[in-house]
Amino acid sequence: MTKKNKKQKTKYLFVVGGVISGVGKGITVASIGRILTSNGYNVSAIKIDPYINLDAGTMNPTEHGEVFITEDGDETDQDIGNYERFLNKNIYKENYMTTGRVYQTVINKERNLEYSGKCVEVVPHIPEEVIRRIKLAVKKEEAEIMIVEIGGTVGEYQNLLFLEAARMMHLAEPENVLFIMVSYLPAPSIIGEMKTKPTQRAVRDLNSAGIQPDFIVARSQASIDAPRKKKLAIFCNIQEEGVIGAPDIDSIYEVPINFEKDNLGKRILAKFNLPDRGGSLKEWSAMVKSIKSATKTVKIGIVGKYFSTGDFCLTDSYISVIEAIKHGAIANSCKPILSWINAEDIEKNGVESLKQYDGIIVPQGWGVRGSEGKIKAIKYCRENKIPYFGLCYGMQMAVIEFARNVLGFKDASSEEIDPKTSCPVIHIMPGQKELLLKKQYGGTIRKGGWLCRAVIGTHLYKAYQKKFSADSNKDIIISERHRHRYEFNNDYLEKFEKAGLKICGVSPDNQIVEAIEITDHPFFIGTQFHPEYISRPLDPHPLFVEFVRVCLAQKK
Repeated sequence: MTKKNKKQKTKYLFVVGGVISGVGKGITVASIGRILTSNGYNVSAIKIDPYINLDAGTMNPTEHGEVFITEDGDETDQDIGNYERFLNKNIYKENYMTTGRVYQTVINKERNLEYSGKCVEVVPHIPEEVIRRIKLAVKKEEAEIMIVEIGGTVGEYQNLLFLEAARMMHLAEPENVLFIMVSYLPAPSIIGEMKTKPTQRAVRDLNSAGIQPDFIVARSQASIDAPRKKKLAIFCNIQEEGVIGAPDIDSIYEVPINFEKDNLGKRILAKFNLPDRGGSLKEWSAMVKSIKSATKTVKIGIVGKYFSTGDFCLTDSYISVIEAIKHGAIANSCKPILSWINAEDIEKNGVESLKQYDGIIVPQGWGVRGSEGKIKAIKYCRENKIPYFGLCYGMQMAVIEFARNVLGFKDASSEEIDPKTSCPVIHIMPGQKELLLKKQYGGTIRKGGWLCRAVIGTHLYKAYQKKFSADSNKDIIISERHRHRYEFNNDYLEKFEKAGLKICGVSPDNQIVEAIEITDHPFFIGTQFHPEYISRPLDPHPLFVEFVRVCLAQKK
């Protein structure tokens, strides 16, 4: 970590969105962070979400995408995961805020007389709390540059108070605050021309909040041309070189390289009056090159249920899983071909559709819907020696499948699926039942980083051993991230192990089963934890590396 010059004040870069949501603010933040980090600066990022929820934990994934878990147990927006993957560092709870958290803090302070009897108002007290939280994250990270993403789109009522906080910070420290708008430039096929007017209007909305952007990241299907750059510069009151092209690309990991074609990193440093420390994207570029040059392919099916949203398919529900598979593929010099398989379709139509895949993953999930389809898919993988990787719920379903079809416990189930089951091979964790009776759902599950001991001699152990170059006779203790309320029932442990289901990962006190495997299978591993959360393109998770390797080796 670069030591910060005490005389240098932290620089703040606010990123806002224009025209439509989903244009890539999170990837823009992460990419700028990668560029500045590669230049030798200590960079971190904050996500501000405008919803009233205290965190993302209680939202359905089809509503808002994946819930990303930080090392310290915060249930956050998926963009925090992008920050971690690009910056190759942990992001903590101080770097995430919602409207709900901000208001709750202000109200609690008022109840505690911390405003000394003043009339507490939306402005300035809400923006002041936002600023306090930003500064708190800076202090914890000792960040030289803090990038702040304001969720939503300019012009929405929900994010006005966050824009006001940014305006107030710029007013107080104009030399230390910059603004970037990530905006969409449509090119309607019936017109045949890229249009800048929607972005012009978005900039005017931003101006009405007292903010002038320093840069516009022009998201578009094709690269923005010189006439469009000139028009944006004239009508949005920015320099032409402040318009940064951001065309659609095959891999999000190319974005930092694309930005550098317009010298975005150097332009940001120049506006902040910061020195260029001479870094480069050499390592990152080599990784991107390996992605583009890969010729081998591996077909992996993801059996889940959070895909459908109306007539569309929402893959953001499993974004960390998708990226972790890609990281494993990078390490194996191949390209993954991913398919989304609805577990409910397997319940109706059987497992015939699974025969085309080199490996199957059952990721996280909740509740009864689709569970029988997942169990059928797991049975197919176990019996046909197809590489299988179960993540959290995917591990629990593997335990149930084994209990029913190998041990002969036909009524085996999870207390989550059937609270009255006579054979609860997966049961609720101690203390959780009381919380559910009180309807205390939000923020009460086992989450964040917990230690796990890989059992010597198992497939799981050997995968970690490759990464850490550990002695084959020494314990490997790893920290993995969790998000669950149910667990393996240890009352059945001995019966499972006698029948061939190996406990390959346990908590250091041996109380919690963290991972299971079938040792005489090419790859059949289920983890109670979520290895996908800590996988990064420059540091792929060993279990995904091994899973992809075996899929390639088993490929017909």
